[in-house]
Amino acid sequence: MLMKKMVGQVSPEEKNEIQTLFERRNGLNELAKILTADNADLYEKLVKDMGVTGTKFQTWWDNMAQKYHWESAPNGNWEINFETCEIFLVTP
Repeated sequence: MLMKKMVGQVSPEEKNEIQTLFERRNGLNELAKILTADNADLYEKLVKDMGVTGTKFQTWWDNMAQKYHWESAPNGNWEINFETCEIFLVTP
């Protein structure tokens, strides 16, 4: 069972940044499921974009955690509620 604990909040602007990256990452993951390596140029572009987006996504979390001093835990991860801008620590 997962435990969820509210550990902070971000501004609406900060939430918009991560929501855009989240939606882009999900869209790229969906595209990766249907795109084959047959189209090498498009495939390479997708792989590169997934890498760049993943890095931006992780950097956002790292920067916000440092800025707001969120509690963390081994094997835990943070989650955002896009409606409330609240950040939760999720642990097993």
